[in-house]
Amino acid sequence: MKAKRQLVCTAEEALTRLKAGNMRFLSGRARFPTVQKEVLAELAKGQEPYATILGCSDSRVPPELVFDAAFGELFVVRVAGNVLGPSILGTLQYAATHLHTPLFVVMGHEKCGAVEAAIASKFHGTAQKNRIEVLLENILPALDDLDETQSPETLLRLAVEANVRHTVAELLETQEAKARLAAGEMKLVGAVYDLQSGRVRFLE
Repeated sequence: MKAKRQLVCTAEEALTRLKAGNMRFLSGRARFPTVQKEVLAELAKGQEPYATILGCSDSRVPPELVFDAAFGELFVVRVAGNVLGPSILGTLQYAATHLHTPLFVVMGHEKCGAVEAAIASKFHGTAQKNRIEVLLENILPALDDLDETQSPETLLRLAVEANVRHTVAELLETQEAKARLAAGEMKLVGAVYDLQSGRVRFLE
């Protein structure tokens, strides 16, 4: 029988590290070291990231910088609107099965263009190009319980959070997540990044 892999840290420790990294980022004390050749040579032997981040492709939200994480510390998956799909699910399954990261984070961000497009599609009938429409199909169910009469700013803010929660809920329904959560091998949380302040707000 294959020996159980020793985790780099627990899910709670991983979440603490992310929060501490974001605090360094906020306070202007981020590490951002120059990567030495020795470090790269060591990382070339293999990776042991402590967290997997599913984030948006938005150029203003790079998880490694936001959490002040070094090379090899985060396994990052980025797609517009931080949505799921076959390739994304396969990548997350790889992270769980082969990398054994204890913490999974779905991170959206304020003023997300993909979520804004989904709002326009759902409430105003705005059409998008066909492949963008396929992307938005993953976001639209998250908007079902929102009140379209609210101000555009409030509606977008609530929609961004609802989209994160929807993606988290979908992941919680996968067999892998159910099994690992039941075994206490992982933690799954949602988060929203504030573009102006740089703060990451982790959702309950």
